[in-house]
Amino acid sequence: MPAEIRKTLLHVENTLIEGGKAAEPPLVLIAAMAVIRNPWAGQGFVEDLKPAIQDCAPGLGALLTGIVLEAAGGGDRVEGYGKSAIVGLNGEVEHASALIHTLSFGNHYRQAVGAKSYLSFCNTRGPANAPLMIPLMDKNDGGRRSHYLTIQTSIADAPAADEIVVALGASIGGRPHHRIGDRYQDLRDLGHDVDNPASV
Repeated sequence: MPAEIRKTLLHVENTLIEGGKAAEPPLVLIAAMAVIRNPWAGQGFVEDLKPAIQDCAPGLGALLTGIVLEAAGGGDRVEGYGKSAIVGLNGEVEHASALIHTLSFGNHYRQAVGAKSYLSFCNTRGPANAPLMIPLMDKNDGGRRSHYLTIQTSIADAPAADEIVVALGASIGGRPHHRIGDRYQDLRDLGHDVDNPASV
């Protein structure tokens, strides 16, 4: 069975001023969310999660990717990206993880925005109105700190105990007035090789 979707939501945030200084251009943060019935609800401990993952994850990935792209005006405009899920209190964190940590979910988004980086992520358990945190990073450069961002929102009535909130996040732009440099400069300052940052 495909995911049983109760509702979808779109969160768009435009930061026009940061630190008392105009953000030029403004930072745009986008979150596409779906509230679904937990496909493992009421079944007790389920050993094999794969059948429900294959049923639910591809459709959710395609749906949420489409919502993000429409809000952003196309995949080429997306610079930072990430994903998140919150399982309701009667579920396992593994249930939230199962739906977003699969290529069947994430590859829709990666391909649509032409990304090379892995999708940063958050997976938690909580009640209705629990904070939804979507960490972002540059879609092509994991060391570009300007795009280390977090979208924070919540849904007043979700997740219910037998639901999961699944989300994709995007940024158009990076943090306004970014001025802490990138990790590559840190590595040079420490005398470390970019390809071997821990010097092991």
